Amino acid sequence: MADKSARRPGNVKGTWYVDSSCIGCGICASTAPGIFALGDDGQALVIRQPETSDETKIAAQAQDDCPVQSIGDDGE
Repeated sequence: MADKSARRPGNVKGTWYVDSSCIGCGICASTAPGIFALGDDGQALVIRQPETSDETKIAAQAQDDCPVQSIGDDGE
């Protein structure tokens, strides 16, 4: 489970985030490229918060697929 206290500083403000446990596998960026991207350091970031129910479903799929559970959506 993602840790909001370890939220990476490059995430855009909003409920979805990637924490510092990210290993940079790129699954989230491949699954939801408009929501997630790999930063210059190779770790993922939320670049835009999901705005529609379809985008939220795709972001949730990326969250489910994350092998280290680095993606959070707990409102912080």
